[in-house]
Amino acid sequence: MSQLQVGDSAPQFQSVAVGGPYGDGTLVRLADFAGQNVVLYFYPKDDTPGCTTQACGLRDSWSRLEGKAVVFGVSIDPPASHQKFIQKYTLPFRLLADENHSLVEAFQVWVEKSMYGKTYMGTERSTFVIGGDGTLKAIFRKVKPAEHLDLLLNALQ
Repeated sequence: MSQLQVGDSAPQFQSVAVGGPYGDGTLVRLADFAGQNVVLYFYPKDDTPGCTTQACGLRDSWSRLEGKAVVFGVSIDPPASHQKFIQKYTLPFRLLADENHSLVEAFQVWVEKSMYGKTYMGTERSTFVIGGDGTLKAIFRKVKPAEHLDLLLNALQ
């Protein structure tokens, strides 16, 4: 399968959302947000240094993002872990629990990684901006947590 490109139709999805204005356990689908920009930012693990930097960067600049897109953080962590992460850092956006790996696989961010000479499968820190028409408007792969906000704001202008 070739890698997703800007202009491609975004993979359709449904996932359990945690946090945000709709409460916990809400099943959301991409189709629910037709006509709106949607941001899916994939990150490796709740409450780890890089993932916390990335999430708190979005939180701290939420007034600059709110209204420009519906933002979802996505990881393979379970809903209970997401809830703790949201509460600990007062995150204003929802997190999607992708325990079955359907999203990380559909968006092609479940990749081989290596650390200290060992290889393993994990989530590549990547962000996808989906336009209101369901097409991919921007893709950022191997995002550095501290640079994520600026990339996202530029894509949503």
